[in-house]
Amino acid sequence: MSAAIREVASTPEAPPKCTRCPRLVAFRTENERKEPQWFNGAVPSFGTANGRLLIVGLAPGRNGANRTGRPFTGDYAGDLLYETLLRYDFAKGEYLARVDDGLTLVDCMITNAVRCVPPENKPEPKEIANCRPFFEARLASLPKLKIILALGRIAHDQTLATLEKRKALYPFAHGARHEVSPGLALYDSFHCSRYNTNTGRLTTAMFHAVFAAIRRELA
Repeated sequence: MSAAIREVASTPEAPPKCTRCPRLVAFRTENERKEPQWFNGAVPSFGTANGRLLIVGLAPGRNGANRTGRPFTGDYAGDLLYETLLRYDFAKGEYLARVDDGLTLVDCMITNAVRCVPPENKPEPKEIANCRPFFEARLASLPKLKIILALGRIAHDQTLATLEKRKALYPFAHGARHEVSPGLALYDSFHCSRYNTNTGRLTTAMFHAVFAAIRRELA
């Protein structure tokens, strides 16, 4: 394990005003100037640390989690994700796209491969690597973890890099299930972004099918 990872191994959440990535800090500063009432910080994970399922997104959306302070909250991707979590009993309550809606997660947690919003939703490789120690610490903090669901290739690759697995052995594909270590499976899904759903790359039925498979495994 590298010194960088050891440095934050007991800190699964980045500080709200993290300074590891200059480009992301500059973008955050710009957003703070334009929208000072927004969260504008490294978005913390949401859910229970005793969950068996960890859902890994790409990064906070500018008008979604960066605004509200909760992963996938306030944008279209969250509409689809939380509706699906409620359908498959990984959440309870009502999703109203705000942090005080009372929604809670059941047996799962949501986090992001990169905790701060990147310009155009595109983190750079160095930024992904800079955030890896927090992700590594998050994985280590989940004692009952059985399944990781990667929403998109970046989340998939971040997971494999953190687990020190060769990407070539676990190719990303929607609906794929990989046994990455004894007792730990990695599922893949296309990201539930508006772009993917509008273009038909990801349909609601396709997304539901992944969660149905996970629910069967965790029954």
